[in-house]
Amino acid sequence: MRVIDDGERLTERFERDRGHLRAVAYRMLGSLAEADDALQEAWLRANGAGIAGVENLGGWLTTVVSRVCLNMLRSRDRRREDSLDARPYEPDAGPDSGLGPAGRDPEAEALMADSVGVALLVVLDTLAPAERLAFVLHDMFAVPFEDIASLLERTPAAVRQLASRARRRVKGGAAAAEADVARQRPVVEAFLAATRGGDLEALVALLHPDVVLHADRMVVPTPEPITVSGGRAVAQGAMAAVGRARFTGLALVDGTIGLAMAPLGRLRVVLTFTVADGMITAIDVVAEPDRLEAMEFGALDFGE
Repeated sequence: MRVIDDGERLTERFERDRGHLRAVAYRMLGSLAEADDALQEAWLRANGAGIAGVENLGGWLTTVVSRVCLNMLRSRDRRREDSLDARPYEPDAGPDSGLGPAGRDPEAEALMADSVGVALLVVLDTLAPAERLAFVLHDMFAVPFEDIASLLERTPAAVRQLASRARRRVKGGAAAAEADVARQRPVVEAFLAATRGGDLEALVALLHPDVVLHADRMVVPTPEPITVSGGRAVAQGAMAAVGRARFTGLALVDGTIGLAMAPLGRLRVVLTFTVADGMITAIDVVAEPDRLEAMEFGALDFGE
């Protein structure tokens, strides 16, 4: 009977857990490209360290991946002034790609963003690295606070506070009126579905004939803000954003229903809506960094 050595055991377990480890890394980093980079680095570290004395191999691999992600998040924070967030949104990098140069598989990125929730990724990107790790590992993957504490070199009580603070941010600090959310949500969902599907007539049907769209100067960008009036004109403008819509999801924005566009997990554009009698009467499109920074976001349905 062939004896499996430590190297084979590690390889088999890593491949068996790859989906789970990738899910952890994606929620930590918000980008499949970065998540795959994290897995590659974690494999090199795990393979180099060896597994002698490791009893819970699955938990140990999760810890290795989490530590790599934490280092990447901290490095990202140090580079914030040179990141995409410091520049205006640039339209699709390739034909309808919806992604910048870092995107390797736009379709996979879009599917993953949908499965996790664009709004959740947006809120996670606003958290400090330690908060994000504590929340993702505990609330999303049920890792005990004691295990996370050793990663962060903090007490379990301190980690519990980090996760609690992150949880409040994820749910959205601004009070949302349930009646308003229930009234607005189906209309905004239909707007997103029609935009993703390129259905011009469905969009026109959702828009009041006298709807007015305001877009700040960073949306296109242009020297001055843009105003567009009329249902068909606004709908035709939305058709130019089909690629972006794949990376857009419903979010609580300052306590009301809006849309957040976040390719690679980075917030680029927000749309807020005024809805009356089941029709959209006004749309505000925001891309200016200062305005985005001042907004408060929440993930719909999280923790319910």
